[in-house]
Amino acid sequence: MTHIISHDHLSLERLKEILDNHEKLALSQESVDAIVKCRKYLDSKMEDLDKPVYGVTTGFGSLYNVTIPEEDLSELQYNLVVSHACGTGDTVRKEIVELMLLLKVQSLSYGHSGVQLRTVQRLLDMYNNDIIPVVYQQGSLGASGDLAPLAHMSLPLLGLGEVYYKGEVRQSADVLKEFGWEPIRLQSKEGLALLNGTQFMSAHAIWCLIQCMRLSKWSDMIGAMSLEAYDGRIEPFLPLTHRLRPHRGQIDTAERFIEVLEGSELIRREKEHVQDPYSFRCIPQVHGAVKDNIRYVQSVIENEINSATDNPNVFPDEDMIISAGNFHGEPIAIPMDTLAIAMSELANISERRVFRLISGQRGLPKFLVSEPGLNSGFMIPQYTAASIVSQNKMLCWPASCDSIPSSQGQEDHVSMGANAATKLVRIVDNVETVLGIELFNAAQALEFRRPAKTSPALEKILSELRKEVPFIRKDEYLHPYIMKSKAFLSREDLF
Repeated sequence: MTHIISHDHLSLERLKEILDNHEKLALSQESVDAIVKCRKYLDSKMEDLDKPVYGVTTGFGSLYNVTIPEEDLSELQYNLVVSHACGTGDTVRKEIVELMLLLKVQSLSYGHSGVQLRTVQRLLDMYNNDIIPVVYQQGSLGASGDLAPLAHMSLPLLGLGEVYYKGEVRQSADVLKEFGWEPIRLQSKEGLALLNGTQFMSAHAIWCLIQCMRLSKWSDMIGAMSLEAYDGRIEPFLPLTHRLRPHRGQIDTAERFIEVLEGSELIRREKEHVQDPYSFRCIPQVHGAVKDNIRYVQSVIENEINSATDNPNVFPDEDMIISAGNFHGEPIAIPMDTLAIAMSELANISERRVFRLISGQRGLPKFLVSEPGLNSGFMIPQYTAASIVSQNKMLCWPASCDSIPSSQGQEDHVSMGANAATKLVRIVDNVETVLGIELFNAAQALEFRRPAKTSPALEKILSELRKEVPFIRKDEYLHPYIMKSKAFLSREDLF
């Protein structure tokens, strides 16, 4: 299957399909024509420029006032890429770099960047042949675009840097030789078009949104299992209450619980307690707020990935080259910080449900194991969840409220959106772990309710989980089961 890069709206759902189906990429004729037209315009414009144009005939950043001779313009762009490849820290996971390549091509395809067609095609060739650049997490301020990480992404175009290829980290030059590809000779403005842009931030945001949607669905299923195991009440999920406060996510969550619990013996039986703790009773309000935030962030990020975000912007039809600030990451940095907070709350309330399940209440044994005392049972998985939730709280400090001037003060306000992006990935990973721990606990607790059964939907999940994770009868090595429970959440066929 092949996805055609075009000027049509690229949605998150479509991106997920491309990734899941391992689709190849190709340019539409519309995109080819736009790229060629813009490059021809820029080449013709170079012949009669009567004043400096930033990034085309000048240096960069605070060196904007240094005019570069025409014979040095190609070297200028080469120097830009190699000098900006200063990333450090851990490497970015391969699937996020794949998204960076796709999103960079999408941004360049609108024909406002002045790149050569062969440059864009080489990016596509790398993607289609699973030649993925090695990129580092640290180095971007999220303002002049993601300069350092996009420089690392662009190095293989020049035959430099490293790539993932056939399960190994290889020198780009060696892989290019295997394919018979010559390094790209960058023309005026091309290095800037490659390095300016928000594709590092956006790729992280897209990857996280896809995970967040999956984990949001799982949080409802796991929360329903915990509600059943804790002998919770159905009344907080009935529609009458939610009509009085009609937040979409709240309503959707309550409806989902009613649907998932259909046919349950446990939910229908007489309850001794009048009310449940907030971590159960307020699930529609908390899970619902997360859903609403995910939808909001999705709308912002989809707008971003359907944009040209480099600088300067070239307008052939208007005969204008405009230096502006579409590379600034603030429009997506703040939403990524809010998504981090929202997802952290999903883990926070999950850990509280775990705490309730092991507390020895409502007929459940202490720590969900026979002979507590001799056995510690599920005591320490809750510690682990609490530790992770606390770490998330530290990571939730918004990166976007910080700014440090750079380039001798020319770039005097930055978004720090790249830091928002990388810590968001850590939070999403943490949330998945906490939900895996809750699933592990809820499944264990449900066994103590036998012979009564939960709903068919939840019984199916429990049956599938038991193929990977057993009922724990006495103390044993729990780490592998926690990891298997977390891995179980990759399944999307049980919703």
